[in-house]
Amino acid sequence: MSQRTILTAAAFAACVLCQAVMAQSASAPVSRADVKAETRAAEKSGKLTPAGEGPEVKVSRTSTKTRAERKADTLAARRAGTLDPAGDADIARNDRKIAAQPTTVSRAARKAETRAQEKSGQLIPAGEGPGAPRK
Repeated sequence: MSQRTILTAAAFAACVLCQAVMAQSASAPVSRADVKAETRAAEKSGKLTPAGEGPEVKVSRTSTKTRAERKADTLAARRAGTLDPAGDADIARNDRKIAAQPTTVSRAARKAETRAQEKSGQLIPAGEGPGAPRK
């Protein structure tokens, strides 16, 4: 037999044996009631992972401040402008800041620079840049 045939047969045998071992080590199916009981027990002990794909997060269920104190702190932070924006609002805020800055190059100079890059072949065609979707 050729070496290729022997290697193929060995790989096939390894796959079959791995499946047999995994099938033997699998435990018997658990009833729905057992799963629910395990889930309730884990929930009561605080061992359930919160929804989403993240590592287990320990959340403190008690607060050291009253609701009125938290509201007052939030209002003070809002007045001072130190509140973190929700979602992607900080990106939009930074974009607006950049767009509001005065330009240092005239339009004619930008057009001339673009024409020079086009003639020298330095411009990347539309849809072919590093962030372009793959076909």
